[in-house]
Amino acid sequence: MHPLHLTELEIRQRIWMELQRATQDRHHEWRTPVLATLGKDGTPNARMVVMRHANAKRQGLQFFTDRRSPKVIELVHQPKALLVFWSKRLRWQLRVMVEVEVQTTGAQVDAVWERVSQSSAAGDYLSMDAPGDVVTVRQTAIRAATDLHYLAILDAQVQEIDWLELRSASHRRAAFSVNTWEWRVP
Repeated sequence: MHPLHLTELEIRQRIWMELQRATQDRHHEWRTPVLATLGKDGTPNARMVVMRHANAKRQGLQFFTDRRSPKVIELVHQPKALLVFWSKRLRWQLRVMVEVEVQTTGAQVDAVWERVSQSSAAGDYLSMDAPGDVVTVRQTAIRAATDLHYLAILDAQVQEIDWLELRSASHRRAAFSVNTWEWRVP
């Protein structure tokens, strides 16, 4: 069916299909959304993150980060956050309200680290320097892969999705959660 004629259910299904596709396709526009959090001082902070998993049944999204990063402190203090996705191909914007649980230890973190430690991304979680630290030496020291790592998992539970479709004739917008749907003025 043509995207202009998608029903509420089809829009919902298409969003989750695209989110799941983005976790596997490195070139998908939704792979790197903007994550906005609230700093402890009340100021907003936004940064791009890489989406690692999307689960429609659970209504969950997952991201990895360094547990020492400012976003971890912000999310522990205030677990509500906003993700913004844009797809030029679809002409869709998603604003996704989430509640985030930060995992820094446990079986799931250990399992993810087992996979990540075998990849080139392992160095991102082994540096002795925390994200945002001032660089004082030209080359950052990296721990051996068997030493302490700083990988954390951000499990984002979707609370609401604000979907905006930009069309040449007229835009469409809706906000929905697991059990609700409202058409809105674009």
